[in-house]
Amino acid sequence: MNIRIVTDSCVDHNKGVFGHEENMERVPFKIIIENEEMIDKNIDLEELREKMKATKNKITTACPSPHEFLEAFKKCKENFVITISEKLSGSHNSAVLAANMFKEEVEDAFVHIFDCKTATAGASLVTLKLKTMIEEKVEKNKIIEDINNYIDQIKTFLVPVKLDNLAKNGRISSKKAFVGSLLQVTPIMCDNGDGEIILKEQVRGRKKAFNRLLEIIGEECENFEERILAISHVNSEDRALKLKEEILSRYNFKKVLIFEGGGLTTIYADDGGLVVSY
Repeated sequence: MNIRIVTDSCVDHNKGVFGHEENMERVPFKIIIENEEMIDKNIDLEELREKMKATKNKITTACPSPHEFLEAFKKCKENFVITISEKLSGSHNSAVLAANMFKEEVEDAFVHIFDCKTATAGASLVTLKLKTMIEEKVEKNKIIEDINNYIDQIKTFLVPVKLDNLAKNGRISSKKAFVGSLLQVTPIMCDNGDGEIILKEQVRGRKKAFNRLLEIIGEECENFEERILAISHVNSEDRALKLKEEILSRYNFKKVLIFEGGGLTTIYADDGGLVVSY
């Protein structure tokens, strides 16, 4: 089955999981800091983190344009597409517009777009499942049905250790960020089941937040042995490995995978942040 997977750059990287990605392409977001545009493709993540720390201004992102998606679609007549939650970005809409143009230009073209209703680690899990089903030569309609069901079941948690970027981007007030830093408050955020990120709990202390996340996984997850859990980290591989170890000691997940957060994940989770999806 000659089908390509096209995603935006909300999907985090792990070469050991995705291989060399011959039949995959990430269409990058753009990150704008102090009027400088950084392309979220082979981005220097250390440089990005330094620029984030240095600015006092809002950090913005721009989703891929329809033209950029269209150029990716042109490389194969049949494409499955995964975008970040439609509630978080215009990327999904850009992909839809590009698909319509592609179908007008190319006879018998096939494009199906999945709104993954999550981001980062969750989007990586959706991509992995899609890649596996394509390699197993599953019929396209069955792929669509199963991936949509999988998306509806995914749960995502975001645990930033810094509040600076949340404040810069208006997610929380500067006052709350200042007080939260003084009191060492760590937010545990999650998806609401409809593609939006909401505050679930606030915990005092990074270690307590780490332990509380472990508890929440046990409280909310079922059928561990049937699920793969993914951890995306921002410059925090040691904490990700520790979390993986603790999760496997408590719960019998089918597999636990670790991804390095890309540029977009770095903006969401900030330096030291973790994202967990299952």
